[in-house]
Amino acid sequence: MEKKDSSSQISENVSHATTGDAQIVPQNMGKLNSSSSELDLDRPNLEDYLPIGSIPEPRGKLRLRDFLDISPTLTEAAGAIVDDSFTRCFKSNPPEPWNWNIYLFPLWCFGVVIRYGVLFPVRVLVLTIGWIIFLSSFIPVHFLLKGHDKLRKKMERILVELICSFFVASWTGVVKYHGPRPSMRPKQVFVANHTSMIDFIILEQITAFAVIMQKHPGWVGLLQSTILESVGCIWFNRSEAKDREIVARKLREHVVGVDNNPLLIFPEGTCVNNHYTVMFKKGAFELGCTVCPIAIKYNKIFVDAFWNSKKQSFTMHLLQLMTSWAVVCDVWYLEPQNLKPGETPIEFAERVRDIISVRAGIKKVPWDGYLKYSRPSPKHRERKQQSFAESVLRRLEEK
Repeated sequence: MEKKDSSSQISENVSHATTGDAQIVPQNMGKLNSSSSELDLDRPNLEDYLPIGSIPEPRGKLRLRDFLDISPTLTEAAGAIVDDSFTRCFKSNPPEPWNWNIYLFPLWCFGVVIRYGVLFPVRVLVLTIGWIIFLSSFIPVHFLLKGHDKLRKKMERILVELICSFFVASWTGVVKYHGPRPSMRPKQVFVANHTSMIDFIILEQITAFAVIMQKHPGWVGLLQSTILESVGCIWFNRSEAKDREIVARKLREHVVGVDNNPLLIFPEGTCVNNHYTVMFKKGAFELGCTVCPIAIKYNKIFVDAFWNSKKQSFTMHLLQLMTSWAVVCDVWYLEPQNLKPGETPIEFAERVRDIISVRAGIKKVPWDGYLKYSRPSPKHRERKQQSFAESVLRRLEEK
């Protein structure tokens, strides 16, 4: 009985095994079918890596490769995404951290104590003393010497240079000037690349320039409308179209004045991170006068002097400079340039930008700095859309 039971059990196991195998086969076939369907979904991607003509295609099929060839607009868009040189112009590039191990970290902590606990209070004291000296002298000169314009302008110019020197001292500024200093002559304008508002302060401590600058709110705007207007500075609001006409008229009037302070313009129109130069506005180059280029290059060994006005107030920017070790930069006064015969103001501006970029060792990019604040004009977008639509229709007709 036991043998029969064992033999019958073996036969049943064999029968179950055979039926189990029969059930396994359809499941495996199902898996193969599903995998083949997945391969079908991947076929368009695989075809991109195969030679053209190796796989027959149905007539009239529009593939991704054809779509990318429709218009140069897509190529420009893809290039802008891959190489976004516009955004890079307005990004701060902090140095690599060096306090990454147990040996250097105590030194970094000691440096923090020195910068914030010793240097910063001393620098605040220096700047406070500078403001006391400046205001106690500027207010009497401004109001008591109104009948002596020539003497008053000379004294105010000296005092503005003095307060700018105190600002540079409050950063422990190490500034090296190259070339002859600017002189007061009619029919000339100075242009410089722009990294921060401190560009103006660094240049102003040597020569009291009359600068063209964006109107700012807060205490900076108060200084603009009171003290800096005494040296002939001109302010504008880039969002007001009427301001452009007013500024253009004031520029023409200023450059012909014999006793006016030298005119300084930052033709980029915005702060750039000292690694690039964006397109120069042509206003300074169509005045019919001599253009004197100035190149400014900051050394980031102790602090990045770039001011991102959209993310940081000027007060916080000054605080960052005053809590650093030092502000190190070079300033080059370059050879004056004049408009050549047959040269347009735009070509003149590009030539001067070349000179400044080469001297400062910074890269030129073909961007308008005002795109940082506003979108492209609707006319420009419509032209791009029209050319794209025409190229799409032309390719579809060929298909």
